[in-house]
Amino acid sequence: MLLFGKIFKEGLPDIWNSASMEYVLGIDVGSSSVKASLLEVATGRCAGSAFYPKTEQKIESPQPGFAEQDPQLWCDCAGNAVRDAMREAEANPEDVKAIGIAYQMHGLVCVDKDQNVLRPAIIWCDSRAVPYGQAAFETLGTKKCMGQLMNSPGNFTAAKLAWVKDNEPELYAKIDKIMLPGDWLAMKLTGETCTTISGLSEGILWDFRNETPAGFLLDYYGFDSELLSRRVPTFGFQGGVSKEAADAFGLKEGTPVSYRSGDQPNNAFSLNVLNPGEIAATAGTSGVVYGVTDVKKYDPLSRVNTFAHVNHDTNSPRLGVLLCINGTGILNAWVKRLLGNLSYKEMDELAESVAIGSDGVTVLPFGNGAERVLGNENIGGQMAGLDFNRHDRAHICRAVQEGIVFSFMYGMEVMEETGIELKTIRAGFANMFQSDVFCETLAGVSGATIELYETDGSLGAARGAGVGAGIYGSFEEAFQSLEKQKTIKPGKGEYQKAYAAWKQHLKREIGDKA
Repeated sequence: MLLFGKIFKEGLPDIWNSASMEYVLGIDVGSSSVKASLLEVATGRCAGSAFYPKTEQKIESPQPGFAEQDPQLWCDCAGNAVRDAMREAEANPEDVKAIGIAYQMHGLVCVDKDQNVLRPAIIWCDSRAVPYGQAAFETLGTKKCMGQLMNSPGNFTAAKLAWVKDNEPELYAKIDKIMLPGDWLAMKLTGETCTTISGLSEGILWDFRNETPAGFLLDYYGFDSELLSRRVPTFGFQGGVSKEAADAFGLKEGTPVSYRSGDQPNNAFSLNVLNPGEIAATAGTSGVVYGVTDVKKYDPLSRVNTFAHVNHDTNSPRLGVLLCINGTGILNAWVKRLLGNLSYKEMDELAESVAIGSDGVTVLPFGNGAERVLGNENIGGQMAGLDFNRHDRAHICRAVQEGIVFSFMYGMEVMEETGIELKTIRAGFANMFQSDVFCETLAGVSGATIELYETDGSLGAARGAGVGAGIYGSFEEAFQSLEKQKTIKPGKGEYQKAYAAWKQHLKREIGDKA
């Protein structure tokens, strides 16, 4: 296991020599809000946490398919959240020993030579760059893109920059550095412009064959390599908090920023998912399954995406294979609204009253836009097999949860083709993973054990900061305090029969792609 302490401490500012070493701080920059949490080093207890804004952060859409946010809002919200978390923990600035950052993936922030933002950030759900990624894929070819980038350039950061170059040439000429949302917040904290291998890979700017920035893609788009920031380790000293940022955030000048990661690799890290065969999952508005492998293998149809995981190393590859299903919790919330005053707990109880297979009711949960796992087809959400004389809202509640789980299983079968093994799935004890029906169905259909933990992205970032700063000597030490809340073993039942019926319905909709 790689140890960080000795290597890192040699370059640390004097803050390390402080008599007290109490907290590590994690900041999670989402598109809806920014959350900050303080983890008490001695106990692993979350001593304070807060998020801003209190209502969902606005996403601007100046044209159809556009999605933009002002990066300064992230910084302002982060400052408010940090101050509130420290107030809750009764922590002093000198008590915070390291800072970690998690962030919404695939965004594009452009700054000039004075580190001023040149335009609103183009965020992950913006679709304007699809034609630019597709053109690159067709010109460069499947073998080169998938073999070296592990992905189609798609709608990721590099393609977003191509859109800016083509549509805003005067602005493009002023760009000194491009960065991801987490890179930008780290710059605001430290004044340093830097990025990571994991970050470059999520922007489809990393060549996995040569373990270097993807020069051939830069050349194709006509990008100067100087637009990329210098690389720093995911875990390690990435800069110290500047005086200006210390005053704005209520932190001590010189506090090291020592970890950063995109939200999904960080979510996996927060669950101690670091090695081949380990899988993390979330089921909020959308759902993600993220599995770790040491094999540089890809899905030729690009239905799942492969990125460098937080602990990826040239000599010890760790790749994260990511499946995203758009229509998960948003479907459950939609049904909740239709059913009136029912709580989620009451919906779960109704679902439990119905047998596996929902008495023939089938739900396809694909009503939240085009699904990558379906080859970017948008088939819409569907409900089939209804018998008005037998079925009621309980059947619908169960069919919805089964449909979401079965969509996960469909994607996980693709993941298995890339070398991911379905043994154990870890998740936070939140959102749909609070439902027994959901967990038991996922365990039953996949054959994997489900483990649930009390953690989140900001706490994962805090632990990452502790590893990167040498406060924890190893990953094992960082996760000693992570407690398992619940374990669900695969049970007996007709889960496979129900999944086969669901998959047959999907096949009728999308033909040979199923």
